[in-house]
Amino acid sequence: MLDWFSWFTHMENSKPLALLLFFGAFCGVMLYVFTGKQRAKRLESYKYIPFDDEPPENLRSEQRSQSPQGDGQ
Repeated sequence: MLDWFSWFTHMENSKPLALLLFFGAFCGVMLYVFTGKQRAKRLESYKYIPFDDEPPENLRSEQRSQSPQGDGQ
């Protein structure tokens, strides 16, 4: 059992294994992002957020419903 840990501590053995793990994680993220039409539409709509000058409708209605609160002085 300790021989396996010894094998893994050598950089020439652990680098390819780490590369495969990170590549697998990268492919998993890409599949998650680019599959599913609902998710694709939602993510595509996010690209315009920096150019949006007005807050979303639900925030505007919350701001109108809240009245300024004074502390009675």
